[in-house]
Order: sequence, then structure tokens, then C-alpha cells
Amino acid sequence: MGFDQYHEPAHELSAETRTFARMVASLTEEAEAIGWYEQRISVEPDAQARAIMQNAQHEEFKHFAMDLEYLTRRAPKLRVALKGVLFTEGDIVAAGESAEEAEEGVDD
Repeated sequence: MGFDQYHEPAHELSAETRTFARMVASLTEEAEAIGWYEQRISVEPDAQARAIMQNAQHEEFKHFAMDLEYLTRRAPKLRVALKGVLFTEGDIVAAGESAEEAEEGVDD
């Protein structure tokens, strides 16, 4: 059974790194599902079917958030970057630049 989620030999990676990679893959899958539901919802003419899809998409939002929180608890620089960008006002790129500067003072 092959797995393409690793870019280095899996047996050389720590258990923590393999788990982190699995959670990144899960986050990606949740993001894809959110996008698929968004497309389906936008073209679905049946109101009840659309409501079911919206409900399912909301579940994917929750799963995405949980995956992201797991990752941020294990990657301090990621947490700093997210805190510097998410839920801020103003220019997103400028917030990103400031967050990147804040990361420099954080240990891995």
C-alpha cells in the first residue's frame, strides 16, 4: 500500500511528524470538501437538497477548524502567523508581513 503524503521516507520520520502530515492532509481534504459543497450549493435548484448540503458544509467548516487548531497547537510559528492575520482589519498582505516578523521571535 503506497502513500504519497510524505516527501521523505516515512520510516525516517518521527511519529509526531507523520501525525502532523496526516493532519495537514486532513485539513486539505476538508478544504476541498468545503469548496465542493460551495459549488453544489450554488447550482442546486431544490431547496431541501440545498439545505442538506449547507448543513454538510457546516460540518466540514467545523472539521477544518478542528484540524487547524490541532496543527497550531503543535506549531508555534503557525499559531503566531494565524493570530497576526486572522480576524484582523485592514490590508491582509500587510497583516501577513507583520505576522511574519512576529514569527521570528518564536522557537519551533
